[in-house]
Amino acid sequence: MVSTDILAKITTWKSDIFDAETQQQLRDLEAQGQKELLEAFYKDLEFGTGGMRGIMGVGTNRINKYTLGKSTQGLSDYLHSSFPNQPISVAIAFDCRHNSDTLAQVVANVFSANDIKVYLFESLRPTPELSFAVRKLQCQAGIVLTASHNPPEYNGYKVYWNDGGQLVPPQDKELIAVIDALQYQDIRFEPKPEHITKIGAEIDQEFIKSTIQNATILQKAGARDDLKIVFTSLHGTSITVVPETLKKAGYSQVHIVEEQKTPDGNFPTVVSPNPEEPEALTLALALAEKVGADIVIGTDPDCDRLGVAVRNNEGKMELLNGNQLMILLTALLLEKWQSEKRLNGKQFVGSTIVSTPMMHALAESYDVRCMVGLTGFKWIAKMIKDHPELEFIGGGEESFGYMVGDNVRDKDAVASTLLACELATYAKASGSSVYNELQNLYIDLGYFHETLISLTKKGIDGLAEIQAMMTGFRNDPPRSIAGQAVVMIEDYLTSKCIDLTVNREEELDLPKSDVLIFYLADGSKIAMRPSGTEPKIKFYVSVTAAVETHEELQAAKLECKEHVAAIVADLNLN
Repeated sequence: MVSTDILAKITTWKSDIFDAETQQQLRDLEAQGQKELLEAFYKDLEFGTGGMRGIMGVGTNRINKYTLGKSTQGLSDYLHSSFPNQPISVAIAFDCRHNSDTLAQVVANVFSANDIKVYLFESLRPTPELSFAVRKLQCQAGIVLTASHNPPEYNGYKVYWNDGGQLVPPQDKELIAVIDALQYQDIRFEPKPEHITKIGAEIDQEFIKSTIQNATILQKAGARDDLKIVFTSLHGTSITVVPETLKKAGYSQVHIVEEQKTPDGNFPTVVSPNPEEPEALTLALALAEKVGADIVIGTDPDCDRLGVAVRNNEGKMELLNGNQLMILLTALLLEKWQSEKRLNGKQFVGSTIVSTPMMHALAESYDVRCMVGLTGFKWIAKMIKDHPELEFIGGGEESFGYMVGDNVRDKDAVASTLLACELATYAKASGSSVYNELQNLYIDLGYFHETLISLTKKGIDGLAEIQAMMTGFRNDPPRSIAGQAVVMIEDYLTSKCIDLTVNREEELDLPKSDVLIFYLADGSKIAMRPSGTEPKIKFYVSVTAAVETHEELQAAKLECKEHVAAIVADLNLN
């Protein structure tokens, strides 16, 4: 049964506030039945970990010209109040998804109608280039129309502030309050074309130049010519800048997966355009065998995440997970900074509470501080903003994102792709390999094994199920998991850390978030959180073992894998 509140929303959307096309879409939706109607209106789209993301269509819980128009009107009002009596400008980029270009134009029109200067990219561009453009053009804010690696029916809206990072508290809550106070009739859709400027090649060249300056490590001329790279854009935006960046950096053997080269919001050659999923790199791995590649790299549609495969000791391509890639890239940067005698106690690396604890061990080995924030690169960007006295070296998270330096204040698969190639070139020129470098890090720092369990729960019922799971673990936490006692619980929703060994409670000094973390007596860690951008609940399992030799490392891999399986089974996550 549709509630009175939802019926009132639907009635509003039938009024002449909304255009004829929207009203026809609503009639079509009503013809599909109450379930579809309820899904479209039972809530308003919310800002999550990566901005606002949802299925495209009519309704308050959908991405359309009115939900984005309302958000943009609210952001326009918020910008005018935040920067009174100042000229205000914003930059707008969009990806390859269906309607991204037209929705970007709607957003540009609303900003211009509010006397805000708009720099609108002429065609699709990577998300990290938008972050760069905000700072380069000295804008007060930026917008990207993207849903990252979500299915084709999704789109989204990410908001950046003048530091090039995404909005964080308290600004996000302040903005949401402004948006919620608006009515749909308050949206100014009529553009002022004189306020809209198209941008493109000139920003591309500045972005590529900055990326090469920031992410090149090698000094030896000609070494890059020996590296064979297979690259796939997975039908996304990276094709616009990554090949040119690699070429200008000196990489001549770049083999592009032609079947996935053309931007296409249907993502026709993959089940999901997500480099976290091994299936997404199937064509790239096949090409790697054909050309004898050293490294395979694939980026997601908006080019902020990357998946990497390298050859193992048997010569077979092996996919790295996000934690492994983060450790390898950070180790390379730390080694570079140390060799240049730039480490003086005023540097830091960044990570998140659900990523590998190995980042702490790595940073400690170089006497560098490791800062940890909530999930999402907006928190790493905030670290940079909050600590101007410190230099940011690099940082990442388990979900295949990495940020090199602070020219871009978000995860950046352009710079990370280049840095990964630098790593592979350095290893090959040294008679080693990326795989060997990772094994050596395990022997030096200990073996860390991580697994992500992601459970999809769609719709209203799925949301209730996710909430029930979190409530169950929160109100009745396990005392032991897989035979190991739970020794500490961190609850970021209540900001409490409970040390069960001494029955002591302390305050957590990070913002509130629906995240629970259990620490076991043997050093294992289990984190859980609802996704901020997808209908999923995620469980992050990390186990570790001390090793001193390659033989011990092989045994530890098997033991840790079995331990993870036991944890997953005990928590009933299969």
